Amino acid sequence: MSMALQGPEAGSRAKATAADADAEAACDGTAAWISVVRQSIRSSDTDFFRVSPVRYWIDFLLSLSLAYAAATVYLAAPIGSWPQLVAFPLAAFWLYRLGSLVHEVCHLGQHEMPLFKAAWNALAGVMTLTPSPFFTRHHRDHHSQRFYGTPEDPEYVANVLEGGNAGSIARYTAHVLVFPGVVFLRFLLAPLSFLHPQLREWTLRRASSLTLNRRYERKLTPADRRAILAVEIPCFIRALLIPLLILLGFNHWSRIPLLYLLAVGTLVLNQMRQLADHHFDGDGSRVGLDAHIIDSCNFTGRDPLTLLFFPFSIRYHALHHLFPSMPYHHLQRAHEHLTATLPADSPYLALDQAGWWSVARRTLGGTPQPARGA
Repeated sequence: MSMALQGPEAGSRAKATAADADAEAACDGTAAWISVVRQSIRSSDTDFFRVSPVRYWIDFLLSLSLAYAAATVYLAAPIGSWPQLVAFPLAAFWLYRLGSLVHEVCHLGQHEMPLFKAAWNALAGVMTLTPSPFFTRHHRDHHSQRFYGTPEDPEYVANVLEGGNAGSIARYTAHVLVFPGVVFLRFLLAPLSFLHPQLREWTLRRASSLTLNRRYERKLTPADRRAILAVEIPCFIRALLIPLLILLGFNHWSRIPLLYLLAVGTLVLNQMRQLADHHFDGDGSRVGLDAHIIDSCNFTGRDPLTLLFFPFSIRYHALHHLFPSMPYHHLQRAHEHLTATLPADSPYLALDQAGWWSVARRTLGGTPQPARGA
């Protein structure tokens, strides 16, 4: 399975991936301060783009062990018992942390850490029905200057939530609540997509991305098609086993609502993070890289909610959008390097936010963001 999974994760890593090259091209002649930031990173004695496989494996195995241990207690304990009540938030948090590593999988190069990618998909992606081929393509579209902030951006929360609109917030909440069931049925009914070529094509383009934006249509390459098929088969088996083991008497019927609640809890954590990844100031039109980055947030504080919602240093989100190929374990050091070397009036330094809630409340309330000059 490992070779088949590499298709949509194409791209080589040197000092930048294709996403970085796209960003660099967009930067030319538009924002001098971004060129200064990039030059500061390149001139550092530290190679901020070097991946530490040991760090990846430790974070993966630690999250995997704690997530599945807590989930086992949660699923096996008597309904409503204190062990179950205690295990639920622990399982949701560690599953969220484990699932967040799909973000790092999608930013690895085609031939980079193939065993890690295969292990993550086999032990986490398939088991939680969130395989990386269902994330990689649309996440890279979110980074692209062609899509960022437009109605086709699959991760721009403003496309699915109108802040300050109670009806929109209610619909967004309902969408989050039904999404785990939609994903489950997507894999359980996967064999039906082969009944007709047009149905298969619609499934690949409109139902093979883990996004809440229903307007997003996935662009497919032959490698994407192979990668989706490679994970569809084990994910179908995983989805089928959930009701089958109940019918065969191995699991109690309560397993389904318990798994649903765990999936919703994990998804809610992810959506809370997305409320503050960006300011969502865009009007739906394409923007230049400088506006793209100024619309993004860095969180340098260590308040509990920021630490809860932003695992693996992804709280340096604006920095990540400047350097998509920079491994997560270097983001904090790279940020500290920039704060020490950039001029005091650099717009990059103004990207720091007070904390998760300072941005999320404006996203939910629909209030204008404070002016931030570039």
